[in-house]
Amino acid sequence: MKQGVVILMLAAGLLTAITAAQAEDSRRGGVLNYGEYGRPATLDPITSNEMIALRISELLFNGLVGINERQDVVPELAQSWDIAKDGMTYTFHLRKDVTWHAKPGETPMPFTASDVVFTYNIMMNPKTITPLKVRYEFIDKVEKIDDYTVRFTLKRPVLNALAKFSFKIIPKFALKNPLYLTRDDPFVQQPIGTGPYRLSKITEDHEIVMVANEHYFKGRPNIDEFVAKPFADQNILTQALTFNAIDMIVLVNPRSIAELQGDKRFILQPYNALSYSFFGYNLRNPLLADKRVRQAFGYALNREEMLSSFFNNQGTIISGPFAPGSWAYNLDVKPMPYDPKKAIALLGDAGFKRGSDGIMQKDGKKLQMTLLVPIEKESESTKRVVLAFQNYLKNVGVGIKVEFKEWQAWKEDVFNEHHFDIVLASWVFDDSADISSLFHSAEIGPWRNNFIGYSNPEVDSLIVESKLTLDYEKRRTINRKLHALLAEEAPYTFLWTLTNYSAYHKKIHHVQIHPYKFFPFANEWYIPLNQQKR
Repeated sequence: MKQGVVILMLAAGLLTAITAAQAEDSRRGGVLNYGEYGRPATLDPITSNEMIALRISELLFNGLVGINERQDVVPELAQSWDIAKDGMTYTFHLRKDVTWHAKPGETPMPFTASDVVFTYNIMMNPKTITPLKVRYEFIDKVEKIDDYTVRFTLKRPVLNALAKFSFKIIPKFALKNPLYLTRDDPFVQQPIGTGPYRLSKITEDHEIVMVANEHYFKGRPNIDEFVAKPFADQNILTQALTFNAIDMIVLVNPRSIAELQGDKRFILQPYNALSYSFFGYNLRNPLLADKRVRQAFGYALNREEMLSSFFNNQGTIISGPFAPGSWAYNLDVKPMPYDPKKAIALLGDAGFKRGSDGIMQKDGKKLQMTLLVPIEKESESTKRVVLAFQNYLKNVGVGIKVEFKEWQAWKEDVFNEHHFDIVLASWVFDDSADISSLFHSAEIGPWRNNFIGYSNPEVDSLIVESKLTLDYEKRRTINRKLHALLAEEAPYTFLWTLTNYSAYHKKIHHVQIHPYKFFPFANEWYIPLNQQKR
């Protein structure tokens, strides 16, 4: 009798094992095609400064630590860590089961502490152009203790320093130049990482095909392929979803939300990307260097009307440099109101008078500017924003010429050559509330984020003070001052943060979206076997 019980229990255990394996098999496989508005210039996590590439980084790479859905710091490439009592050293104990992506038939190379040291040194090399450098200036040095232990020594204790070690690690063996990384290095277009997916190919249509990493240390991801498909028009992006050409849109055009809400095939999911849009002014232009001119441009715009008419009120007007929803945002600073009379008065104070053609003039020169817009941003809503900007400023005597450029040429003009007057752009932030790369004078230069050339010693001082303090409330107070000061200085005309929505076919299960990185949990998404397409 006892033997029968044992046999019955073994049979039940075997049945459970088979059922679990079948469940796993039913989740594994398929292709997820997702649509992006535009295409990235680079695919590596160091030189990239646009969200399309940074989202791809989440699929291809890992950091020492990650941030989970509750915003807690969790192990990634580091399985554990020790923090000195004085907060000056962080010692990371690395996983020993991580390998770098390898093509079929190749032997994967192991990930070690040498790669961590190499990544940090590449990132901080003066010749490497990266927006990350300013974020990690608080680190004094990094040392390899052994193959699977690495120690960071800080220049000073830093508030919430552990979360900053989420920067992506790249392999020591993969770069053409072992000292620094430029956009000419083949690695930026053919990156090798440790993440759940590896880059397979980039098609002639600029589609980025990523395949499941069979050796991923967290376990093979469920979906076989992620394919990033670029679109130059948001309306076509929505059509592609509704006609089943893609399965997911990362960022839905606000004007398409009602249409997709009425289609039972799709799930609309809101997420907070900590982002905002703005008109940025090139302060190298003597006319725009006058704060009164920049302020006048802000007063000339009816942003409430623009948000309502072009985005169905799916957003919030903002007043300053921090992302709404961030702990650093100063709610006491109100957005600049629509006041064309004040705009005209400010231009008068700056020495401008209307000419016979209605355009303001000063010393015989007309107040005429060029607004540079990338073709990839040539969506219906963007066209309307640009046309409205042109008309609002015409009403106060400012001539605006709109110039559309191909995406890479636009980036070259704006970030490298600084050949522009005004741009329409957006920033997306993580949760660090760090605006130093945007407004600190040390960040002026080719391919840096302070492309407008803004320099203010008081702003520099407040940014440094904010970084040095370990007191959360003191740091919040400093950032509130920064917010108020930059709202007054108006290096940007701050516009709005839009309510972000992704849209995806309901066949995709277990979808969790990271607030600003989007894909960190994508290895757990799955498509049931009977709904997979290959």
